[in-house]
Amino acid sequence: MRKVLTLAAIGLLAIVLVVSDHPFPPPSAPDRETRTAVVALGDSTMSGEGAGDYEPGTDGEDGGNWCHRSRGAEIMKAGVEADRRFNLACSGANSDKLRNEQLPRLREVAGSHRVVAIVVAIGANDDPRFSEILNKCFEAWGKRSDCTSAVAPEWTKRVKRMVPKVENTLSAVRQTMRDSGYLDSEYQLVVQSYAAPVSPKMPRSLQNLSGCPLRTTDLEWVVEEAVPELSNGLRTAASEVGARFLDLSRAGEGHEACAGGDDPGTEWFTRLSVDWEGLTDQRRSSHALQESFHPNARGHEQIARCLTEFLAADERAGACVPRLDGSLGLSTES
Repeated sequence: MRKVLTLAAIGLLAIVLVVSDHPFPPPSAPDRETRTAVVALGDSTMSGEGAGDYEPGTDGEDGGNWCHRSRGAEIMKAGVEADRRFNLACSGANSDKLRNEQLPRLREVAGSHRVVAIVVAIGANDDPRFSEILNKCFEAWGKRSDCTSAVAPEWTKRVKRMVPKVENTLSAVRQTMRDSGYLDSEYQLVVQSYAAPVSPKMPRSLQNLSGCPLRTTDLEWVVEEAVPELSNGLRTAASEVGARFLDLSRAGEGHEACAGGDDPGTEWFTRLSVDWEGLTDQRRSSHALQESFHPNARGHEQIARCLTEFLAADERAGACVPRLDGSLGLSTES
C-alpha cells in the first residue's frame, strides 16, 4: 500500500511540475502576497530631478550620491493602489547603471512585496546624451552660434545605437522579475519617453541667463525633431519586450521652461537653475546646474496624473497631452 501511495505521489508531483507556471518558485517573504508595490527605474526624469524635496543621502551629502530622488517625483504622486512606492531611479543613470545598480534593488523589492507595476525612463543618457546636447546649445548661445548644425546630423545614428541598449535593459528587468517568481503578465512594465523641456515659443526677453539661454533655431530642432525621434526609438525598444509605452514628447506643450514669461508658476519645467552656494564648494560645483530643464514639482504632479490614467487603461500605448483645462491627460492608442 505504501508503494502505491508513493507512486501516486510521484505521479501527482510530475503533473504539478508540468502544469505549474513556477516549478520551484524562489522563496519569498511570508507577507509578499499581501504587500503590494510600484517601482520606478531610470534616470533624472524619473528620480525627480528638479522637483526638490530630495530624499536624505541623494543630494550629494552622502559620499557623492547625486541621484536626487524626490518625494515629489511622479511615482510618488501617481494614484496607484499599492502599499509602497519605491523610487530606485537615479539622476544621470544610463542603461548600464540601471542594470548594475537598480536591478539588484528591484530583486529585493520583488521578493518582499508583490510588484504590480514597474515604470522605466531610460535611454537619454546612453548614446543620445540629451543633457550634454542641451549643454552644448547653452554654450553655443554664449558664442552667438548654433549647436544644431553640429549635433543634428548625428542624432538619428545616436538614437539607433540607443535602441538595442534600452531593449537589453528592459529584457534584464523582465528576467529579474522571472527569477523572482513572476510571470510577465503578473505586473505592468511601462516604458516612458521624454518631454521637450523648452520651446521656441517663449519671450525673447528670457532667451538669456535669466531664463533659458538657447537660440530659437536650436529650440525648434529640439521640439520638432530630437524629442519625437527619441520617443520613437524608445517605442521600438518597448515593443520588442512586450512592454507598454507612454509617450511624453508633447507633455510639456505650453508649459515648458520660460513659456510662462513673467509667470513662471504656469511652467512645468525648471528654467536655468544655479546652485550659487554649491559653486563655492568644490564637491558640489560640478552639479550646480544639475536641476536645469527638468520637470519641476508641478510637472511631476501633472505627469503623475497622466501615468495614473495610463496604468488604469487597457491600451498598449498612450500619450500624455495637454487638455483644454490646462491639465495633462491621457490620449490612448490601439
